[in-house]
Amino acid sequence: MKKRKLGKSGPVVSAMGFGCMGLNYAYSQILNEKESISLLKSAYESGVNFFDTAEMYGPYTNEELVGKALTSVRDKVVIATKFGIKLVNGKQEQDSNPKHIRKSVEGSLKRLGTDYIDLYYQHRVDLNTPIEEVAMTMKDLIKEGKIRYWGLSEAGVETIKRAHKVQPVTAVESEYSLWWRKPEEKLIPTLEELGIALVPFSPLGKGFLTGEIKKNATFEKGDFRSIVPRFTQKNLQANQKLIELLQKIAQERNATPAQIALAWLLAQKPWIVPIPGTTKKNRMLENNKAVEIDLNSQSLQEINRALEKIKIEGDRYPEELEKRTGL
Repeated sequence: MKKRKLGKSGPVVSAMGFGCMGLNYAYSQILNEKESISLLKSAYESGVNFFDTAEMYGPYTNEELVGKALTSVRDKVVIATKFGIKLVNGKQEQDSNPKHIRKSVEGSLKRLGTDYIDLYYQHRVDLNTPIEEVAMTMKDLIKEGKIRYWGLSEAGVETIKRAHKVQPVTAVESEYSLWWRKPEEKLIPTLEELGIALVPFSPLGKGFLTGEIKKNATFEKGDFRSIVPRFTQKNLQANQKLIELLQKIAQERNATPAQIALAWLLAQKPWIVPIPGTTKKNRMLENNKAVEIDLNSQSLQEINRALEKIKIEGDRYPEELEKRTGL
């Protein structure tokens, strides 16, 4: 597995990470504990050493899976988890108050079965807590050895700049893929300027870019995609042109649409590390092979010219969830 460095001062990680959320949260097809641990161990054995979880995944149980799976190789992996969302009467609320962060970090350390967290993200920006207070708390946690690096998830560029002044930010997690390219407008230039890594989640568009989701697909109530406008049958059908493009390129390269989508991301910047998730070992291995696909500047230009002719239909989030991001 090829390696990449997370920003100017961060750790060296596998060029392809693994997003753990879908193992037991947010999707209709989830795994039991034994299956999840087996898949995580297989990912490590295949060369992945960068794993992404959060206290809210499960909630709380996803971190336990990661901890159990990776305890024997703890010093050889980079574990990222997140704070800043709490459950109040079953509903998620933002809370990055320093006191709550302290409570969260202790909970995550216990569930992960470790005495330090490699990368600690603020899960979403909390409008009630100045980002400077959050960054100062991160500085203190780093000094105490509880965390090694910190980052932000779905934060706007001004928030990132303010946070970075107090305590250097190692990585920013944001959705970024062939069908969500908004980060190219402001986020990526800002990260390049500051020397911060980008960790794209949903790099395969929540499964769409694999080409395996049919245009007449429906999703069960517990599946997050059931409330996403982009996954209505009307929009799935409208967005098939993107899949057709990926299939054409994949055929030329003797690859899969998913591998082309991931290779495209990797080709954008050397400090981008995607974290695709899956519940299937064969998909994980397929994703990892994308690091071997070299899309040169000519290939990227051809892809971009083709993309300009394709309009993506449907919002990526319901309006209420989009408001919770810092973008």
